[in-house]
Amino acid sequence: MSSKLHLVFGGRVSDPRTLDFTDLSTIDIVGVYPDYKSAEKAWRGAAQRTVDDAEMKYVVVHLHRLLDPGEDGNVA
Repeated sequence: MSSKLHLVFGGRVSDPRTLDFTDLSTIDIVGVYPDYKSAEKAWRGAAQRTVDDAEMKYVVVHLHRLLDPGEDGNVA
């Protein structure tokens, strides 16, 4: 069984509708998780802590798709 690694991170964005992080040196790396379920749980926790700050945004990145782009049936 292969791992489907997921990265959860966040930071301050210039516009909450984008992923334009304003200062990459202050990115909050929450962690790397072996499955989407645990990554989503970590994302929810991080996002909840900053829910009142509209300029803070957390995301889940599917690292397994970057490592093997054809894995999910997508053609690279």
